[in-house]
Amino acid sequence: MTLERAGQGSARVSMGTIAREWTRIGCTGFGGPPTHISLLRRSCVTDRQWLSDAEFEDGIAATNLLPGPASTQLAIFCGWRLRGAAGAVLAGVCFIVPGLLLIIGLAAVFLGGSPPRWVLGAADGAGAAVPAVAVAASVGLMGPGRRRSVHRGRWYAYTLIGVVAVVVTGGYLVVVLLGCGVLEVAIAAFAHRRGTRPGGPGRAEPGPRPVLAGPAAPAVGLKTGVLTGLTGLAGLTGLAAVGWVGFKVGALSYGGGFVIIPLMQHDAVAAHGWMTDAQFLNAVALGQVTPGPVVLTVAAVGYAAAGPAGALLAAVAAFAPSFGFVIAGAPHFDRLRGSALARQFLAGAGPTVVGAIAGSAIPLTIALQLRWQYGVLAAAAGWLLGLRRGVVPALLACAAVGVLAALAALPVVG
Repeated sequence: MTLERAGQGSARVSMGTIAREWTRIGCTGFGGPPTHISLLRRSCVTDRQWLSDAEFEDGIAATNLLPGPASTQLAIFCGWRLRGAAGAVLAGVCFIVPGLLLIIGLAAVFLGGSPPRWVLGAADGAGAAVPAVAVAASVGLMGPGRRRSVHRGRWYAYTLIGVVAVVVTGGYLVVVLLGCGVLEVAIAAFAHRRGTRPGGPGRAEPGPRPVLAGPAAPAVGLKTGVLTGLTGLAGLTGLAAVGWVGFKVGALSYGGGFVIIPLMQHDAVAAHGWMTDAQFLNAVALGQVTPGPVVLTVAAVGYAAAGPAGALLAAVAAFAPSFGFVIAGAPHFDRLRGSALARQFLAGAGPTVVGAIAGSAIPLTIALQLRWQYGVLAAAAGWLLGLRRGVVPALLACAAVGVLAALAALPVVG
């Protein structure tokens, strides 16, 4: 099934129907990308048969090759398949807005000037679980990544680089991610040249030529050139800085929404001082317990920087690349999926992201300020990593423990 044209469903779906269905998914999509994909599949494939299984699976595969929040891009793509660019914009907005409004409201409570003591306790409890959530997210990505990897040694090396980069590079983590992707492309190109040289026993057979067809070639060039140079924009201030941080989150978050933690923490806490370490932990927890994409965490950071205007600007900047990638690239997704160069780039950048997510647990743990939070963290790690249970129940339970700690007159971070 080709992806070259939009609007090929068996029946024309009205814009009102798209708005209703995608708003419902945006309101009920607790639990991150697996939940979002399940709800989209049920609505578009199983219940209404707007899309075939092949079309839906092709959309999942293609959006996972793109930077940015994959489940959000899948929601946009499904809208594009039904009603073209207008359907894509409407579907994406309806999917994002419910969670955005909720997280802005919660940010106003948790990041306000003088929240009640029990609110501070709830924030401290949920925030204490965040390092365990980061490790669990990384572990969940490790298995599929290792199975897809042809070169296990390099996969582990890139993962270790990601762990170290989070700790030592700060705001330059994106350069490391891009560099690992480019390095893997260079290794593949060198191996190809060796394999095609004449003569000599033991020479490898010629492999597929690493040529990227269609619009993905300039996309990789953009990521490795322009965005690397734009790292110097760390000196921006005010709303310009908020917009730049949001754009980095949306344009460079390979591997799922949780990679925004190492991308944002340096900017939000160390570089700009918009939040304390404890408040950043709270923001990450809010992004996990609200419906919709996890990338909405950036709205809480924007709120801390510049109030509601900052939250809206950060969200727009973070999600704009996803709309652009899908609407411009969807007609070419077949070629993107078949591109050797795209797969090679992600073979380097992907495991580095996995390592970066795991490594983010180190500064997040260091950010904990209260002794009782370490007990909460240990319990959350047992729930998430030992029992392999859900993230949202863990965060809500840890928040409840924090409320009890506050009521028991234990210290809280004010």
